[in-house]
Amino acid sequence: MKKALMVWGGWLGHEPKQCVEVFAPLLEAAGFAVQISDTLDSYKDQDLMKELSLVVPVWTMGTIEREQEQGLLAAIKGGVGLGGWHGGMADSFRNNTEYQFMIGGQWVAHPDGIIDYQVDVADHQDPITRGIPSFKMHSEQYYLHTDPGNQVLATTTFRDRQSAPWVNGTVMPVVWKRMWGTGKVFYSSLGHVARDFEVEEAKEIQRRGLIWAAR
Repeated sequence: MKKALMVWGGWLGHEPKQCVEVFAPLLEAAGFAVQISDTLDSYKDQDLMKELSLVVPVWTMGTIEREQEQGLLAAIKGGVGLGGWHGGMADSFRNNTEYQFMIGGQWVAHPDGIIDYQVDVADHQDPITRGIPSFKMHSEQYYLHTDPGNQVLATTTFRDRQSAPWVNGTVMPVVWKRMWGTGKVFYSSLGHVARDFEVEEAKEIQRRGLIWAAR
């Protein structure tokens, strides 16, 4: 049986525990044994990290110790999959550029806060997004600095933003996948709070992406 580790913590405004409770049952239904942790020390457990198929980090901001970070980086580079969402993966450790390199992007803004916006599927052939049409979100529209090497699966366009009008017209990646060494990495910027995953398209993309990333 494949084993997934979900590590939650950091800023509680992103409802990390509640979001884990959304996806842990979905992973179990897909055949994973799911271990849930609330400490970054899990990444230091070499025996645990080697036996994993998937790591799901759900940790906004905060700091990570060198040994914790190195344990995570080495596991993914060695073939363990990595998948996550929103600030729980792309705004985790702002001083750790190698972690950001692995993720493929870093959050920098969400102009105008909670707004209505549209997500457009950019790749209709990929199994993560196949059959999913454009859909609406009422949440934070993430502006990210992203790696041009990412394989972008969905985007959003900034329109009528008042607090940062210079970004209007910008097409921003929302969902991507990439490699880090031999490990597969999946990310979606959706999921500010657990309720956002009541949007079925957002939840299904995330579910498929986690399963894809797992080795």
